[in-house]
Amino acid sequence: MLDTSRVEARFAIEAVCKAAELARRINASATLMRITKKDLSPVTVADFAAQTVVARLLSETLPDDALVAEESSDSLRVPGAVETVDTVTSFVATVLNGATSGDVCAWIDRGGADPGERFWALDPLDGTKGYLRGGQYAVALALVERGVVRLGVLGCPNLDEECQPGLQGPGALVVAVRGEGAWYRSMMEDGDFRSLRVSAVSNPAEARVFRSHEAGHTNVDQIQELTRALGVRADPVLMDSQAKYAVMAAGGGELLFRLLSPEAPGYRERIWDQAAGSIIIEEAGGRITDLDGKPLDFTQGRELQCNRGIVASNGVLHDQALEAVARVIKRGR
Repeated sequence: MLDTSRVEARFAIEAVCKAAELARRINASATLMRITKKDLSPVTVADFAAQTVVARLLSETLPDDALVAEESSDSLRVPGAVETVDTVTSFVATVLNGATSGDVCAWIDRGGADPGERFWALDPLDGTKGYLRGGQYAVALALVERGVVRLGVLGCPNLDEECQPGLQGPGALVVAVRGEGAWYRSMMEDGDFRSLRVSAVSNPAEARVFRSHEAGHTNVDQIQELTRALGVRADPVLMDSQAKYAVMAAGGGELLFRLLSPEAPGYRERIWDQAAGSIIIEEAGGRITDLDGKPLDFTQGRELQCNRGIVASNGVLHDQALEAVARVIKRGR
């Protein structure tokens, strides 16, 4: 059974639940005041609010721990951002009594730490575009020590109580602890955790392949080549965010590829986009590597600089998936 008595697990579960529920309430209120970052990805009130909540709770619970998170308050400190800051603050204050706009910016910027021997990696709203369209998204938090992910938590408001897509469900909370398995329960109820296990599908023709809605996140043409090479018959499972990892861990799919987009051949994954999901896959019995079969290296800063792309699987199909990737990429050169 999952041991949630340790301070790290208690903090991570509380922080993710509060941040994910706040994101859901913001979405329901239709308060989606967007800002465009330099990389052109949308940022919403929910990104900032969720990061604020996690950063503040970390400061209270584990004040010496570093936080490496996606957002900064730079776009909130410019002229003309007052209304956005006030909106973020008003939502944060429903969770953290007495929060001010100055507090919010300071807590957000706590996420600007450099990765060291021990740190927390946070994506406050993984799958922002899915969030905006009413699809899948997640709050993703992981504890990394000496390059090894020790604890990962996903809050997925649009998964059901069985860790499957269900937009009207209570949401799923997924937790993995190194050496102790992957577990889940309803995000809305403080009930017992149940064990997660990947599917036992061993025939690639029977595999279900996850793919992001956003074509810019991968190489769609090469994924289609991969599915043909593997003989996959099922249509791709289109999902945003690390919620895909929760569904895979629950046996709802077998393969996931993050190939390099032709528009960004030098792209490297951000650590917060993979840390929580990677341990959940591994502890549920699956496997995750880069396209070359190398383990993910979380010692290289805020990006996986030593890794190219991602292959995740139920474990049984991993070697076949890597062989297919090698053939398809070689043909594409």
